[in-house]
Amino acid sequence: MVRISLTPPDTLLNRIGAWYSRRTYGKVLDPGLAAGHNARVLLTYVRAERGAAKWNRLDAGLKHLAVMAVSARINCSWCLDFGHWEADSLGLPMEKISKVPGWRDHQDAFTELELLVLDYAEAMTETEPRVTDELAAALIERLGEAAFVELTAMVGLENYRSRVNSAFGLTSQGFSDACGVPSGVPSRT
Repeated sequence: MVRISLTPPDTLLNRIGAWYSRRTYGKVLDPGLAAGHNARVLLTYVRAERGAAKWNRLDAGLKHLAVMAVSARINCSWCLDFGHWEADSLGLPMEKISKVPGWRDHQDAFTELELLVLDYAEAMTETEPRVTDELAAALIERLGEAAFVELTAMVGLENYRSRVNSAFGLTSQGFSDACGVPSGVPSRT
C-alpha cells in the first residue's frame, strides 16, 4: 500500500519532472511523484541521479548487478521492476538478471567478478555493513580504485533509492512487463 499521495502539488517543477519522466520512461515515475511533495528533496535527488548517470569507471553490467542486488536485499519491488526494464534497455541478459534475487543459489550463472560484486553490494546493504578487508581488496585488485569507488557510491545510492521507495510503500509500476520478466517481480496492485 502506498503510504504517500502520488499527487504532489501542481508546481512548475513537478510539471517539468512529469514531462521529462514521460518522455524518458514512457510514464511518470512514482518515486518522483512522492518526492514532488518537497521541492528541495526532489531537486537534490534529481541532481544526484544526473550526476551518477555520468559515472563511467565501472562496467555498466557490473554496476547494474550491484543495483539489482541491493534492490533484492531490501526487497524493493519498485526498484526490481524498474531494474529489469533498465537491464533490458542496456541489453543485459534477462536470464541472468532474473537470477540476481537468488544469486547465491545460481552462482554458476555469474562470473567470479560478478559474484564478488553481488556479495559486496549485499555486504554494504546490511544494517550493519559486513564488508571485509578481503572482499574490498579482491574488488580493488580486479576493478581498480576508481571503479571500486564508483561501485561503492552506486551501492550507497541504490540503498537510498530502495529504502526510500520501500518506506513510501511504492510497488512495481509495470516496467518489467515490457521485457518479458518471469513472474517473480511483484506486480503493482
